[in-house]
This record gives sequence, structure tokens and C-alpha cells, in this order.
Amino acid sequence: MFRQLPGPLWVRISASMLLIAAAVALLFDIVFPWIFSLAALSDPTIGTAPVQGGTTWR
Repeated sequence: MFRQLPGPLWVRISASMLLIAAAVALLFDIVFPWIFSLAALSDPTIGTAPVQGGTTWR
């Protein structure tokens, strides 16, 4: 992809850095929050049934 960009070397480096920054921003602003909302990683409970007549450690 780097060779497909037009211009001298410094323009291609600048354009590549801009494209990488845009991709990272897209991941952090849209993709990662969407994936996190699908996964229930923020639920702190392990089980919902209480243990009857004993300790909680098994």
C-alpha cells in the first residue's frame, strides 16, 4: 500500500501516518466500544445461585 501512495517519500510517510492514526481512532471510537457492549465483561458476578448451608469456597 505504501508504494501506491502518490508523491515523494515525505508525503507518503505523512499520508501513511495519517491513515494509521485514522484507523486507530476508528477502532477506539467505534469498533472496541461495540465489541465491549456485546461481551458481558463488566458483570462482576460469577454465579447467581446462593450457596445453601456452607461456605462460599469450594
